[in-house]
Amino acid sequence: MLAVASPWAAAQDEPRVVVITARRFEFSPREITLVKGETVRLQLKSEDVTHGLFVRPLGIDTDIVPGRVTELTLTPLKAGSYRAICDHFCGAGHGGMKMTIVVEEPAASAAAGK
Repeated sequence: MLAVASPWAAAQDEPRVVVITARRFEFSPREITLVKGETVRLQLKSEDVTHGLFVRPLGIDTDIVPGRVTELTLTPLKAGSYRAICDHFCGAGHGGMKMTIVVEEPAASAAAGK
């Protein structure tokens, strides 16, 4: 589940930026941790060919094109562990191109010092 942030948010309300790099046949980092209810901006980059990032429960379905930064702003509304996959065929190792997005409750995140 996902909520989209308003484009008119004030500068001091700028979301945390998480950079994800795609390359054959991996995402880096392999796991990211988000906080339920916290708006974040994902900056997606490809180092080689066009990749996809697909996470149905978070409403993410986008292409990552080399030479461009793809930005997504989202607010996860449900805690859990979500599997992200590359859904744009990128070669023989494509089927193993996955990452994990962990969404924690705010109290768990604060206790862990994140």
